[in-house]
Amino acid sequence: MNTKTFNWSDKTILIAEDVESNYLFLEEVLAITEVNILWATNGQNAIDMFTKNDIDLILMDIQMPLLNGFDATRAIKKINPKVPIISQTAYAMAEDRGKSIAAGCDDYISKPISSQKLLNLIDKYF
Repeated sequence: MNTKTFNWSDKTILIAEDVESNYLFLEEVLAITEVNILWATNGQNAIDMFTKNDIDLILMDIQMPLLNGFDATRAIKKINPKVPIISQTAYAMAEDRGKSIAAGCDDYISKPISSQKLLNLIDKYF
């Protein structure tokens, strides 16, 4: 049992995810960290929210309507290349990790997402 606790109450994570059940899962996992969460339901919405808020990290779904996660990541990295972006996708093939990194993502996690793996991954950037 991992007893590490995370307190990110001074941080804001933008979750770009179009599927509500996936978002609710991430919200539940992150609740113990006390992090502030913003929810974007498509890539364009993620870019707009990023420009209007102080975001410390982005969890970016790759398959979204309007603008996919790759294109949204490229746009956000042009605005601020330092913001950590972790792509999340159901496509767990090796080339998907490569595509995510090539688009500018700093890291990658495949669905279904392990709660502990996600928390440890985010913690690397905080």
